[in-house]
Amino acid sequence: MPTVAQADLLSTTITVRFPERIQTLGEAVHYLLQRSGYRLADHDATNPATADLLALSLPAVHRNLGPILLKQALETLVGPVFRLVQDPVHRLISFELCMPVRTATHEPDPSLKTEDPQDGE
Repeated sequence: MPTVAQADLLSTTITVRFPERIQTLGEAVHYLLQRSGYRLADHDATNPATADLLALSLPAVHRNLGPILLKQALETLVGPVFRLVQDPVHRLISFELCMPVRTATHEPDPSLKTEDPQDGE
């Protein structure tokens, strides 16, 4: 009988320490997938939200992961706003947004009123 990891390749338990040459989340995802039998779907590079995510710097706290399931390591890297999508037929993975995300702006929120010290004079 095959082990769980042999039957479900993303259920492999891994321990990883990313080399210094790995600088972005995208590079880290590709590094994790190297020997897994899976690869990142091409459309992730063209999806603006996913492309922006994969271009982000790899956080120092994520440089060492494990022991952890490969699937959990991938989910940890992308965070809770993205969902891991698995295509076992073509052995592809991709990430999609779980919820709409408000982008940060430099404009103040109009619902927050600030007092101007000169208003009362």
